[in-house]
Amino acid sequence: MSSRSVCNPVIGTDAVNQDFALKKSQGLQEMERLPLANEDKTMSTNLKYLSLGILVFQTTSLVLTMRYSRTLKEEGPRYLSSTAVVVAELLKIMACLLLVYKDSKCSLRALNRVLHDEILNKPMETLKLAIPSGIYTLQNNLLYVALSNLDAATYQVTYQLKILTTALFSVSMLSKKLGVYQWLSLVILMTGVAFVQWPSDSQEIDSKELSAGSQFVGLMAVLTACFSSGFAGVYFEKILKETKQSVWIRNIQLGFFGSIFGLMGVYIYDGELVSKNGFFQGYNQLTWIVVVLQALGGLVIAAVIKYADNILKGFATSLSIILSTLISYFWLQDFVPTSVFFLGAILVIAATFLYGYDPKPAGNPIKA
Repeated sequence: MSSRSVCNPVIGTDAVNQDFALKKSQGLQEMERLPLANEDKTMSTNLKYLSLGILVFQTTSLVLTMRYSRTLKEEGPRYLSSTAVVVAELLKIMACLLLVYKDSKCSLRALNRVLHDEILNKPMETLKLAIPSGIYTLQNNLLYVALSNLDAATYQVTYQLKILTTALFSVSMLSKKLGVYQWLSLVILMTGVAFVQWPSDSQEIDSKELSAGSQFVGLMAVLTACFSSGFAGVYFEKILKETKQSVWIRNIQLGFFGSIFGLMGVYIYDGELVSKNGFFQGYNQLTWIVVVLQALGGLVIAAVIKYADNILKGFATSLSIILSTLISYFWLQDFVPTSVFFLGAILVIAATFLYGYDPKPAGNPIKA
């Protein structure tokens, strides 16, 4: 009896010590995981803003070079926008294949296995991309039509309607809940963009040189592109977040269908010109810059959707409008900024900060 009474406390102490040691070990492991989690969060934030910065640069360069390439007067036939869209899709496929090849440790066998498993063996998943791909192809062709028939100011301010359409489709298709500050920021953003792109007297005179018919065609093109951009972007975001496939695989699928739809457009609308002067008629160094920028845009937008969201992408595009206007003033010297421009710039920047504002709920203090 006395022997048991002496042993039991010792056994109990060992158990307590083991339990304490186990909890201490778990606590140390959790403390070790905290820096890793913070590091991953920081990296994700850096990737988000890096992708947004690249998107601002890409959008600014694309608008300026595309507009210039469609208005530049040269001898011989002008390049066909329908063929430029197809070439951009093919370049995007090649870039994504290189990225998947790199992820596959530079092994052709591994690359072939990934493409076979993720694309050929999943036909229904692949077919889901046919819808946004067809819409994107239509949108890319419409932008060429818009920039060929509208002045840059009218085009840019009207095209910002895609921010509102994206927000509406995000709410309806992704069940996103936008707060009061976010809705208010969208209104302020649109007001700011309207001020920034308010046409000057010289622009109004230039716009009179265009016929009413061409202005109507350009306006309808850019309005249709706004709705198609909003729907296709949110649809693609929904697919990315519902599946585990790589964003590069998804872009290969998009590019595949986009090339098919694009070639159909070339045959239907420009088949006679292609048979007469060739597929690459009118191509020059500027044309290739436009094509490469357009191909890069698809990849950057995919990264933005992956690390941020579609509405934030719209704000980055709006900021690029300000840069485009500044470059037009200092480099092209075809725009004179006014007080209205500066007011609009302040509103756009304020709207950008307001959209990201996340007020802390009252009555829910953080426990130490």
